Amino acid sequence: MSETIAVVDFETTGLGPGNGGRATEVAAVLVKDGCIVDRYASLMNSGAWVPPQIQVLTGITNEMLGDAPPSATVMRELAGFTAGCPLIAHNASFDESFWRAEMQRAGLDVDPAHQFACTVLLSRRLWPESRSHALGAMTAFLGLETAGRAHRALADAQVTAQLLLKVQHELARRFALDLGEQCVDHALLRHLQRTPLRWLRRGLVDHVKARRAEIDQPGG
Repeated sequence: MSETIAVVDFETTGLGPGNGGRATEVAAVLVKDGCIVDRYASLMNSGAWVPPQIQVLTGITNEMLGDAPPSATVMRELAGFTAGCPLIAHNASFDESFWRAEMQRAGLDVDPAHQFACTVLLSRRLWPESRSHALGAMTAFLGLETAGRAHRALADAQVTAQLLLKVQHELARRFALDLGEQCVDHALLRHLQRTPLRWLRRGLVDHVKARRAEIDQPGG
C-alpha cells in the first residue's frame, strides 16, 4: 500500500528554538504515488519579533504576522493535516527542532508517524558531485521547477517535494534489481540517510531483506 509523505518547511525569526527562536510561517506538501496531492501553508503569530535582516531574507514582516493566526492554532491545523504521515524536510534537523518546539508549546501530543528524513543527507549520498547541497544549489543542479519566492515556506516545501521525488526515482533507477517489488518508502530513506556513500547499496539490500522477512512473518 502506498504511503503519503508530508514535506515540511518552516520560516523562523532566525535563532534556534533553544535560543528563543520562533516559527513565523510553515508549509506542508503531501506527496503520494509520485505526485503532490495537497498543500497547507500559513503565517503564524507567536508574538516574537522578526529582525530586519530576516524580514529582508524571507519577506515576512512584523506587520504581516500581526494579522496572522496564533501559532497554536496553526500547529493544531498542521497536526491534523499531516496526521499519520512520515515527514521530510531539507536540513531536517532544523525543521524538526521547530516542529517539536511549536507542537509542545501548542500542547499537542506526539504523533508516532511524525519521524523526519532529510533530503540534504540523501542528496549528499546520491549526488556527491554537486558543489553544494543547499536547496537552491540542488534546484539548479537537478533542474527543479520553482514557484514563488525562495525562503517562503510553501515555495521551499514544494521544491523539496520535487527533490524527494527525484531522490526516490534515482534510488529506484540505480537499484532496481536489488529493490525488486519493494518501493522506495520513507523507512528506506531514513535508513539510507545515515548510510555512508560507499556502503549505500549494501545498506539498501540489508533493509530490503529485513523488510521482506517482516512481511513473511505471520501477520506481516
